[in-house]
Amino acid sequence: MTTKTVFITGTSSGLGKLTAIHFAKLGWNVAATMRTPENEKELTAYDNIKIFKLDVTNVKEVETAVTDAIAAFGKIDVVVNNAGMGSYGALELAAEETIDWQFAVNVRGPINVIRKFLPHFRAAGGGMFINISSFMGVTTAVPLGSLYNMSKFALEGLTEGLYYELKPLNIELRLIEQGGSKGNNFVHSIIWNKNENITAYDDLMNKVATLMTNSPEDQLDDPQTIVDAIAAQATGESNQFRTVVGEAGNHLMGLRKSLPIEQYLDMIMQGYN
Repeated sequence: MTTKTVFITGTSSGLGKLTAIHFAKLGWNVAATMRTPENEKELTAYDNIKIFKLDVTNVKEVETAVTDAIAAFGKIDVVVNNAGMGSYGALELAAEETIDWQFAVNVRGPINVIRKFLPHFRAAGGGMFINISSFMGVTTAVPLGSLYNMSKFALEGLTEGLYYELKPLNIELRLIEQGGSKGNNFVHSIIWNKNENITAYDDLMNKVATLMTNSPEDQLDDPQTIVDAIAAQATGESNQFRTVVGEAGNHLMGLRKSLPIEQYLDMIMQGYN
């Protein structure tokens, strides 16, 4: 049986690193990508993991990483678009570069990777893209997250839209909608939109920031459940197009489906009054 290979973006920490290690332990070859591979210590211990430098917003780096990974392993079977970042705070206060950065990492990044892999998948007669979204890509749940929500809603629309053009080519698409998980450094990586001269949003921002930084560990999901959901798609154990992972996400999705949108939005807002 031929060993399969997965290409994963954003493997320097958190979910990306756990996913790379999980696939390596399953016996897959892993092309693990990150912006600063020179700093990586843990993944280098695995013989079936090769590390490639990649900033998903840099088209030339994407092309080089994809070309080098294919050369190293011969064939890539699954691509996991995991790299992502977040900005929070009032849209009015966001710097122009923050708006562009949010879109560049979470939307244009997966687009760059997908476009560079499509010739390889077409030539191979198939493949799979697993795009790591968020339950914030199908429902809004936290105020001051308009830019992050925008990026994840866009990723959802991109993935659904691609289904129609890639299904005839035997190229599969999957979405994983995760929530907050233990050991995730997402909160510490957030760019906050602030302007000390404008205080109109301070009360709401303080409430959101407190919620994010003080979330009890027992209210966060085990990251392994997210990794298992990714692996289930890659191995064919599951063929769900969209998989919501975790209690919080499934609870919010249930509310979103059962309530009129006006009522849902008001209910979320009331939690921050």
